[in-house]
Amino acid sequence: MHDFLLAKEIVGEVLAVAKEKGLSKVEKVSIEIGLIAMAHDGHAEHTEDISVENLQFGISAITKGTILEKTIFVSEKVAGEHWKLTELEGS
Repeated sequence: MHDFLLAKEIVGEVLAVAKEKGLSKVEKVSIEIGLIAMAHDGHAEHTEDISVENLQFGISAITKGTILEKTIFVSEKVAGEHWKLTELEGS
């Protein structure tokens, strides 16, 4: 379930950046994903290792009918407790 919530957050951020840059098409998005904190209380038991496969499934479902529908999303697992948009290619 947290994978889908993260997918929603990522898609929202990518759409915001695309709008800010005036893009009508986004070909590729690269993101780095660490352990994601589900609560902001500093407890290690409140983090989750996100499944890249589940995340990609969620992104595919959420982007249908948007300018991101045909976008290639590349996810890289990294150390840390956050996710970060590292690249956005579009026109």
